Amino acid sequence: MSRVRVLLADDNSAVLDQVARALADDYDVVSAIKDGKAVVGECIRLNPDIVVLDISMGEDNGIDLARALRASECHSKVIFLTVHEDYDYVNAAIEAGALAYVVKSRLSADLSLAIKAALAERVFVSSNVLYEKDLPGR
Repeated sequence: MSRVRVLLADDNSAVLDQVARALADDYDVVSAIKDGKAVVGECIRLNPDIVVLDISMGEDNGIDLARALRASECHSKVIFLTVHEDYDYVNAAIEAGALAYVVKSRLSADLSLAIKAALAERVFVSSNVLYEKDLPGR
């Protein structure tokens, strides 16, 4: 059985290195991209199983990139890895086609769980983040 192939996209080199190291034992990191404009093309070229996106990538917006991935020939599952803990971001990410939302402070505990959930077509949200379905009265 082949290993799950992961493409990483974040404008911070230190984060890319940290995430690549965290995943190296269990997953094949096929690319680590700092430029959001290259994400869709690299996804189509490399055909990873998972794309891990940051929401804030300098001039680029990860939510828009997720929408572009969904509209493209890329069929990868999208996971957000971000500092944003606001449920509006979570809702926007899920609506844009992401299957998982991981807060960077929970990288070690949650990213592998999020990958497994996304591969199984299940939604995963870091436990410290309120998601719209968790709000009272919803």
